[in-house]
Amino acid sequence: LAPSILVINILEAVVREFEVVNMQGFTEGMFYMGGPWNYLNAIAGIFNLIVVCGWFGIVISKDKHHDLVWPDMTWFWIIGYGLWNFAYVYNCLTDRSFYSMALIISATIPAFLMKKGAWAQHRVHTLALYMMLMMTIPDFFVMGKYAVASTHSPVTYYTISIIALVFNTGVLGYQIYTIIKRNKNPLTDELYDHLSESKGIKAENALIIKEKNAAIA
Repeated sequence: LAPSILVINILEAVVREFEVVNMQGFTEGMFYMGGPWNYLNAIAGIFNLIVVCGWFGIVISKDKHHDLVWPDMTWFWIIGYGLWNFAYVYNCLTDRSFYSMALIISATIPAFLMKKGAWAQHRVHTLALYMMLMMTIPDFFVMGKYAVASTHSPVTYYTISIIALVFNTGVLGYQIYTIIKRNKNPLTDELYDHLSESKGIKAENALIIKEKNAAIA
C-alpha cells in the first residue's frame, strides 16, 4: 500500500507540472509562471517514479515503534526525490515553496540520522501535519508576516528544475546499471541489498528482533 500511495502522489505532481506549463499570472489566489522548466521537472518526476523499487522488501520493525522500514529506499533516491519535490513546489505552489522545503527537510533528516530506512513513514507523518495546518489556517503560508514570497525568476525555475533532472537521471542510470550487472528484476527484487546502507538497515532490524527474542526467553 505504501509504495502505491507514493507512486500515485508523484504521478499526480507530474500531471500538475504539465498543467501549469501554460499558466501565467494569478489563478485561484496563486501566482503561476509556467514555462519549459515544468517539462524538465516533469521528466525528473517520471524518472524518480520509475526508480521506486524494493517493494517486496518492505518490513515492519519488531521494536515497540513498529516502523515501516524500506531497505531499498537509498540515500540517493531520497535526495533525488527531495530535489524533484522542491522543484515541483517551486514551479507549481510558488509562494509556499519555502515552507515546503522545510517540510521535505523535516522528513529527510530523521531518515539519515535517526531511523534509517523509514523515510516513507517520516514523509507521511510530516506531510499529514502540514496538511492539517493548511486546512486549519489556509492563508498562513501566503499572507501576513509569515509569508515568504518566491522570486518568480526564470533563472531560478530553470536552475532548480535542471538540478532535479540531472540528479534523477543519474539515479535512473545507476539503477539500470545495477539491474543489468546484478541480473535483478526491478518489480520483485531488492536492487540494492548489496550496498552497505541496505545491509546496515537490515542488520539493525535483525538486531532488534534478536534482542526482543532474548528478552522474551
